[in-house]
Formats: sequence, C-alpha cells, structure tokens
Amino acid sequence: MKSFASDNYSGIHPEILEAIQQANIQHEISYGDDSYTLIAQNNFEKEFGKVTVLYAFNGTGANVISLKCCTLPFQSVICSEFAHIHVDECGAPTQSIGCTLLPVSTPDGKLTPELVEPLLSRTGNVHHTQPKVISISQSTELGTIYSIDELKTLCRFAHSNNMYVHLDGARISNAVAALGVSLKEATVDCGIDIMSFGGTKNGLMIGEAVLIFNDKLVENAPYFQKQSAQLFSKNRFIAAQFTALLTNHLWQRMATHANSMAQLLANEMKAIPGVTITRKVQANAVFAIIPTPAIEPLQKQFPFYVWDEQTHELRWMCSFDTTEEEIIRFATTLRNLI
Repeated sequence: MKSFASDNYSGIHPEILEAIQQANIQHEISYGDDSYTLIAQNNFEKEFGKVTVLYAFNGTGANVISLKCCTLPFQSVICSEFAHIHVDECGAPTQSIGCTLLPVSTPDGKLTPELVEPLLSRTGNVHHTQPKVISISQSTELGTIYSIDELKTLCRFAHSNNMYVHLDGARISNAVAALGVSLKEATVDCGIDIMSFGGTKNGLMIGEAVLIFNDKLVENAPYFQKQSAQLFSKNRFIAAQFTALLTNHLWQRMATHANSMAQLLANEMKAIPGVTITRKVQANAVFAIIPTPAIEPLQKQFPFYVWDEQTHELRWMCSFDTTEEEIIRFATTLRNLI
C-alpha cells in the first residue's frame, strides 16, 4: 500500500541501495576514518565549498548535534511554533543541550526579523535566557519555502545581534529544487552557520549529515556527536549513501519529482467540490480540508495524517517514488467518497 502520510514511509532509491552494497564489499576503518567517508567529504565540498561534515542516524540527532555546537546552557533557541525541534522531537533538544526553546507564532511557518526582534529585548538581563540561535526549517513544516532574499535578511539580522542561524534541512533538497538554485546558493551564500542535510526523507535508508560552515562552531562538534550517541562505527554505510545522493544530481532529481507530484495532487484536489487547499504548495506537501465523513474511509485506503485535529486540516506528503497513477487513484477515491 502506498501512502501520502510521510516521505519517511518511502523506500530506498536503487542507486542508494547500490552504494550501500558497494560499501559492503571489503573491510574499512571504523568511526569515519574510511575511504567512503573521505569521498563523501570531497563531494560535499564540491557542492558547498569549505565545510565540516559529521553524520547522524536521524534528524533529531542531527539537530541536537547542531544546536549543541551553537549554545551554552543559559542561552536559548528561537524557532517557529511549528518547528520540528519544538513539536516532534520529544524534548530532545531541550534535554540534550540544556537550553530553552522560544517558539514564535507564525502564519506560514517562516521566521522574520520582525517576529524575532521582540524576543531580544531582554538580552543582557541575567534573569533571562539569552537568545543565541535562530533555528529555521527549509522547507518548513507547513510546506512553505524561504526565498533567497528572506534567508539572507534573516541571517544578516541574526549575525548583527551576535546570533547563529541553524537550518533544519530534513527537506532541504525539496526546497532547493523548488528554488532552482544550487545547494551552496541556498545555504552558505545566504549566511547559514550550521545545518542538517536530510537523507531519509529523500531516498536514503538511514542517515542525516551535519554541515558546519562557521569555523567557530567546529572545535567541539565531534565530541558532541559522540556524546549524543550519533557516531556510527560503520560510518561508511551512511557516507556512501550521501555520495550517491550528490552524484549526478540524484538529490535534485528525486526532490523535483516529489515536488511535481505534490503540484499534481493539489491540482487534482482543486477539481473536487468540497475540497479546500489550505496552504501554498511550494515543495512536496499538500494541506487540505475535506468533508469530515470522508477522512476515515480515505485513510483506510491511503494512509495520511490529520495535521490539525480541531480544524480537521489534513497533510498529504509526496515522495520520490510517488506516481501519477497513485495520485489519480487517490483523487478518484476521494471524489467517489464525497
């Protein structure tokens, strides 16, 4: 059964599986000192320029490592109220880094200097945590995308206030593919200090990469990785996947397909009376409201999540392996239910 619940539900791209198999042929040095990790480092440098790369098993681990690099226990992290680090990581960032998260209400999942600035009024007051990081998601949890200008503006604001910018890039491939720019143009050139580069939502079996662009954040990073239980002894099996992902623009090909499937899904839904698309479709997510009686029977045939239990807003995710036929079948089923 295919689903529209999450791009985490999707399988592994054949080119990724082949890379894992190739890494399994012979013995290699453990803990990231292997030849496959070196090759992956070179590939990341081709895309981003100078960068320190560490690996994690999952997005939560990558975010924890990143935020540990940026903060001290009395400091705080500003994020959207919808941010994965705030909503979906079971308090791991707070527990692991010892910092406070300061969630900000935002209509589209994106932060702006105007939304962040009020939280800086108590900077220097010893009775309050000191904001040190602005954490953003690209694409956001609401499927929206920061433009290049928005990213540059936010980074300039952060740096002018002695803050870092962390980017949760669980779906960075989808965002960059939609923007039509290079990975470097969408991150390093905008002023991002540190980020996670998502793999599992875009065809990998396991693994995320932590990319550190700001040299000030590098010194203790390997220790934070180990202390966070994210240092994989057989690191080559994660690194080899990223080499495949960065080869022949595989990341872009998969993300572009997922994005185009989301556009097709939205267009099909707009043609069904009683269905309302509730948010902009910019990456691979579609948010919608349908007649309530149709939700449960539709879920039984095509699993998906109810995003907001109060408004019955739904979220449908498309993946690298979503097909046009599945979307047409999904739309036909919903039309018949309505």
